[in-house]
Amino acid sequence: MNYAWAADGVSVGVNTGALHAIMSANIVVQLTLICLLVMSVMSWAIIYSKRKQFKDIDEADAPFEDIFWKASSLDDVYDKVAEFPGSSMAKVFRAGYSELRKMADSNLAVTTDDSQPPMLSGIDNLERALSKAIDSEVSNIETRLGFLATTGSTGPFIGLFGTVWGIMGSFQKIGATGMASLAVVAPGIAEALIATGIGLFAAIPATVGYNLYLNKLKKHEIRLNNFASDFLNIAKRNFFKES
Repeated sequence: MNYAWAADGVSVGVNTGALHAIMSANIVVQLTLICLLVMSVMSWAIIYSKRKQFKDIDEADAPFEDIFWKASSLDDVYDKVAEFPGSSMAKVFRAGYSELRKMADSNLAVTTDDSQPPMLSGIDNLERALSKAIDSEVSNIETRLGFLATTGSTGPFIGLFGTVWGIMGSFQKIGATGMASLAVVAPGIAEALIATGIGLFAAIPATVGYNLYLNKLKKHEIRLNNFASDFLNIAKRNFFKES
């Protein structure tokens, strides 16, 4: 409880506590605060889920990549793909391997020598399959990051809306009472400042989380592209005829 002095010298109690300010705020400011709190809770939930998602992917990619390079054939790798359901690299490999099998069973397989296995043509098909698989994985990981970006960019402005509305209420009270004492304007100012604070509370973690995971996503996409390039080079050397 804070105290202000009225014009006649008598002290007047003014409750400027945060909870009291929220409970006594008008419906518009309260709805604004609820909106910001919901956005904040959802942002933290997304940040936590993305942290777990990236951790799971990294923990699955590392052993799969190790198996890929140590295996003597692509068939051996494919037999172990099911052991890595959370690996993005395993999914890209599965897409590339499946496309190779389809090409081998189609008219793209050409026999140049009876003593040699059939060689494939149409490597563009394999490149498209790998690219499509990478795009699918990136899109899956990118899900809900847009909400963090939206919260980070709009949170302060939504809070500012509550701030402006609270200050407008204070001026209306001044006009209605004809007095500009702290007892008159303090509640509206308290509402305004709380709206600003909650807007920043929602926006700052969302912005930090978005930038952090966007950077991780870009690095992960580079790793997938590098893996796809290695897979493509192996396929060119072993399964495709010279152009």
